[in-house]
Amino acid sequence: MSIAKKLRLGPLPKTENVKLTFACPASLKVDLDRYAVVHAQVYGEAVDATTLIPHMLEAFMVADRGFRRGGGDDKQPSSRVAVPKG
Repeated sequence: MSIAKKLRLGPLPKTENVKLTFACPASLKVDLDRYAVVHAQVYGEAVDATTLIPHMLEAFMVADRGFRRGGGDDKQPSSRVAVPKG
């Protein structure tokens, strides 16, 4: 299997965290673990799915045009995650 040069989720920034627990389907957990392996190969830093999930969610929200256009308050979503266009 060839390793992608870049992943949609880039290198992870250092952040302050708040613990959040959620349930997901087993098939999603398998995919998250696979993504973590590929991310570690591409960026040379071992990470697990638990570390990746908040960054993935943030990237998703930043890229969600409907959320950015409105959604209750006037705050802009965090822009510290760069989401490649494409």
